[in-house]
Amino acid sequence: MTERRYLIVLEGAASANYSAYAPDLPGVAATGAAGQECEHEMRAAIAFHLEGLGDAGQPIPEPSQGSATYVNVAD
Repeated sequence: MTERRYLIVLEGAASANYSAYAPDLPGVAATGAAGQECEHEMRAAIAFHLEGLGDAGQPIPEPSQGSATYVNVAD
C-alpha cells in the first residue's frame, strides 16, 4: 500500500459548518460540523475515491507539491 500526501483546503468558521476539497482530486469534497470532523471525513472521501479509481483500473493521481497560505491585502 502506497501512502500519498494530498493537500486539502478546509473552509468554514466555528459558527458554521466546515467544508473541504482536494485540488488534486476534482470532485472530492467533504463537510463536518467542526474542522477536525471535516478533516476526518475528507480522509475517508479521498480513500474511497482512490479505491474506486483502483477498482476501475484508473491511474491514481500523484499529489502536487502545492501549499496554501493567507495573504494580507489593504483595502
